Amino acid sequence: MVAKSNLQATIPVNIGITAKALDAVTEVLEQQLADEHVLYIKLRNYHWNVRGMYFQPLHTLFQEQYTQLEGQIDEIAERIRSLGAFASGSMRAFMERSKLSETNHLNGNATAMLQAILTDHEMIIRQLRQGITTVEQAGDAGTTDFLTALLEMHEKMAWMIRAHIA
Repeated sequence: MVAKSNLQATIPVNIGITAKALDAVTEVLEQQLADEHVLYIKLRNYHWNVRGMYFQPLHTLFQEQYTQLEGQIDEIAERIRSLGAFASGSMRAFMERSKLSETNHLNGNATAMLQAILTDHEMIIRQLRQGITTVEQAGDAGTTDFLTALLEMHEKMAWMIRAHIA
């Protein structure tokens, strides 16, 4: 279990959600922040190292996806801050918390890269579904909407990867 790194700010947040509920919401967001970082790094790695006859479309696809994630990473961290907690910001913290695994360059094997990315998107989608339930129970409609949009983004990204595998 990861020690809490999201210590609450000095000024209490009074937005109609209990401190306990805010902690639960922050935990969901911290998990998401960690997983997005690991997937982001994996996509950059694959973008640099993919090879074979489908190099160009996969090089572009991986770049499109990591660029999308880059924006979402910032949004997740800012959501954590808006709820009064501090966002994690180290690779060590992300790796300790993430449910995803790092990989190396996979020798440029495009098929293995696509499968690894699909597995990660699907893991994130399943976690987001659970997280949305937790956040709904906490009474945080704003974060519920935020996570739902993130879920839809990952579902579309997974579809794009599946289309390359088929």
